[in-house]
Amino acid sequence: MSRNAGFSCVSGGHGDHGCLLNSDPGAALLALSPRLFLPSILLAIILFAFWRPGYAGSERVPASASVAASDKRIAFSFDDAPRGKGAFLEPDKRPRFLIEALKTAGIEQAVFFINPGRITAYDNDAADIAAYARAGHLLANHTAHHMKLSAVSAEKFLADIDAAEAWLKNKPNYRPWFRFPFLDEGQKDKGKRDAVRAGLKKRGLMNGYVTVDASDWYMEEQAIAAAASGKLMDWNALRDLYVESYVQSADFSDDLARRTLGRAPVQMILLHETDLAAMFVDDLAAALKADGWTIVTADEAYRDPIANMEPDVDFADGTRTQMLAAERHIGKRWYRRNDQKVAKKLFAERVLHD
Repeated sequence: MSRNAGFSCVSGGHGDHGCLLNSDPGAALLALSPRLFLPSILLAIILFAFWRPGYAGSERVPASASVAASDKRIAFSFDDAPRGKGAFLEPDKRPRFLIEALKTAGIEQAVFFINPGRITAYDNDAADIAAYARAGHLLANHTAHHMKLSAVSAEKFLADIDAAEAWLKNKPNYRPWFRFPFLDEGQKDKGKRDAVRAGLKKRGLMNGYVTVDASDWYMEEQAIAAAASGKLMDWNALRDLYVESYVQSADFSDDLARRTLGRAPVQMILLHETDLAAMFVDDLAAALKADGWTIVTADEAYRDPIANMEPDVDFADGTRTQMLAAERHIGKRWYRRNDQKVAKKLFAERVLHD
C-alpha cells in the first residue's frame, strides 16, 4: 500500500483498483481507477464499507508433493458472450475493460464461447464480439440460445449448434470448438449424450471442455442481488474471493488430474463474460503466476491429449477432469466452493460482512 497526502492507494494485480480518499476522517469516498469508473448513482449502491490491502488468499488446497511448478499450465476461456447487464458495468463497457485487463495480465489468447442468438440489430453485441477477435482472442460455439442438453432433444440441441455455427463460421479467429452450456453433456441419458457426440464429429467440432471451475456466474448473481438491494460490498473482499477461489480450483484440478492420469495436462479455466472478470481477471492471472502457473494459449490447451478422451460415465456433466476421475473411480472429485450453499455463505460473510 502506498500513501500520499489525503489518499490511501491500494494496488491490485494491475496496480490501479482504486484509492480511498481520506482527507476528511469523518467521511470515506471511494475513487475507482479510470478503467473501473462507474456512474455516481451506481457508486452510491456499491460504495464499499471496508478497505484492505491487495489479494491475500487463504484456505489454499495443497498440491501433492510430486507437483512441479514448471508443468502447471493453464489457459483462459469465457462463456456466454454476449452477456447481459451485471452489477457494476454497462454491458458495452465490459468488453473494453475486459480486453484491457487481459492485455495487462499478459493473456495473449483466450477463447470466448459465443451465444449468437442473444445478438440483435438493436445492440452493439456483434461489434463487441468482433473486438475480442481483433484483440487476438478466439471465438467458438456455445449454441445459439444457451440450451441445456438434458432439457431438450438431441435433434433440437444440434439444430441450435448449427444456428450458432452459421453465425460464427466465417468470423476472424473462429475455432471449430463447441462447449456445452452448463457443462451438461446429457447427464444420465447416454443415448442423447452419444447422439450429440456423433453430431459434433459429423460437423467437425471438438468438445471445448473445461477443467477448472469456481462458479463465477454464481458469484456474479450474488453481486447483482446485493447491488439491487442497496447492500454495501467490500471491494477488496470481492476481488480476493474471486481470485482465491479460482487459484484453489486450479490447484485442486491439477492434483485431481495427477491422481487420475499420472501427469499434468494443460488446464482450461472456465470464466464467464462478467463484470467480475473485467474487474479482476488481471489479479487472477497475477495470483496464478505467483502460485507457479504458466498461462498458455487456448490453442495449446486444446492440443493436450485429454482433448481426445471421451469419458464413459453414468452422469455426463461437469469438468473433463471430474468425468475422467469418475470413469476411473477416483475419489474427491468436486471442488468445494462449487457447492452453492458454500459459495453463498462465503459471499455473505466476506463480501457483505453479514
